[in-house]
Amino acid sequence: MYKTNEKTIRLVSLGILSAIIVVLQVIATYFPTKPFAITLTLIPIIIGSALFDEKAGAFLGAVFSVVVIIMCAIGADAGGFMVWSASPVLCTLVCMLKGTCAGYASGLVYKFVSKKNHVLSIVLAGLTAPVVNTGIFILGLTLFFRPILSQWSGGSDVLYYVLFGLLGVNFLVEVGVNMVLCPVIIKIIDAVKKSR
Repeated sequence: MYKTNEKTIRLVSLGILSAIIVVLQVIATYFPTKPFAITLTLIPIIIGSALFDEKAGAFLGAVFSVVVIIMCAIGADAGGFMVWSASPVLCTLVCMLKGTCAGYASGLVYKFVSKKNHVLSIVLAGLTAPVVNTGIFILGLTLFFRPILSQWSGGSDVLYYVLFGLLGVNFLVEVGVNMVLCPVIIKIIDAVKKSR
């Protein structure tokens, strides 16, 4: 009975977190940040990976990835649509890797660090998710979509554009949002764990 109850709680919780991810990512796609929308969905991914495990984080990261792919394919994200148009297969690969790995890595960091320090584990998981997400994204763009990066850079150096354009805006905002919301994440995780 107890295991069935835990499985039900996990299933329902992952369903709710998945729904939050879908809503946040669809809304974020329409914010006027260029060339890609700022990722706000890392928070529910971090919460899920901390509440359950790295597999839950990977699942939630995959949900995020699927929504990103759909937004790219339908043209809701102009930069993503350019990447999708260049190669749907490579776009799908990069998107699936970045989100899934971000959730998995965040869960692993939380799992290992929480044995020593609960607060630090949330902060590090909150840093890990955007680092992995953005790192794989930038690596994928650089390896597979260099002509598009050249076009976006408007003739300036591609490396400079990647470091100060893409990383400067998206990455710093994502890390900032995660760090600002860490106290909220800690309270949510503590409240849910106490109610079990």
